[in-house]
Amino acid sequence: MLSPEGLQQRARIVEKIRDFFQRRKYIEVNTPVRLPELIPEAEIAPLCSESRFLQTSPELCMKRLLAQGCSQIFQICPCFRKGEQGRLHQEEFTLLEWYHSGWCYIELMEECEQMLRQVAERKTLCRAGKKISLSGPWQRLPVNDAFCRYAGVSAQEAIRTGTFDQLLVEKIEPELGWETPVFLYDYPLEAASLARPKPENPELAERFELYIGGIELANGFSELTDSLVQRHRFEEEMKKAEKYGNSRTGQMPEKFLAALEKLQDCAGIAFGLDRFIMLLFEQDSIADILPFSEADL
Repeated sequence: MLSPEGLQQRARIVEKIRDFFQRRKYIEVNTPVRLPELIPEAEIAPLCSESRFLQTSPELCMKRLLAQGCSQIFQICPCFRKGEQGRLHQEEFTLLEWYHSGWCYIELMEECEQMLRQVAERKTLCRAGKKISLSGPWQRLPVNDAFCRYAGVSAQEAIRTGTFDQLLVEKIEPELGWETPVFLYDYPLEAASLARPKPENPELAERFELYIGGIELANGFSELTDSLVQRHRFEEEMKKAEKYGNSRTGQMPEKFLAALEKLQDCAGIAFGLDRFIMLLFEQDSIADILPFSEADL
């Protein structure tokens, strides 16, 4: 449980984040937490609330707002993922998510870097006894280069052998972001999630993740706006979910898919606010920077 001083520090960080986006003409939005269906994600299980699901991210509703004509929106909100417990996970956690129409993932990486520097108000972070420089430019590392360097195989070979996720978590993530924050970018299309293919190389997706001190902080995309392709990806995720015994999200999100047909080019990012605050507080567990952790209840 946070002390009054810790609560004040946390509130100040959130205030600075809001100030950053409001100065850039973003609209802060609040979308429903309880939803009739979620975006299909095979490896994420939701928590239920009566006949609905608690959101695993606000992405579904925020993209629908973009499709209605909003151009720059952000949200700081609680999200829920069943069974996620540990040093870096809680079943209830706080996400910062934002979207910018007319942008791609390159511009979003730049803005993410600017936001973190401005909010941190320092030149270095300290983690595990090591100083991590926040001074620019931050490293941009293609996914395939990371696999070759740290796992000894190409990203495509890892996809082919079904070891991509395991190698990413065990071999690559622990090595990232110890000198300066690292944007890991250009994922294989098979790991595209909701990202669009790269025009000049359609075997890759315009997706990135941000790492600091071996910790993933953010997941961003140039958003996929092709509803037919997205439907196919959702169908594949739902098949995987059944295979894992994790049939959880209800129906196909038809209203979301219909909105994609009206969505213009845009970029969006989900940012783990609790993990970021944990790094700023130089703690090793997000439970130490929450007003109440699971153990406190």
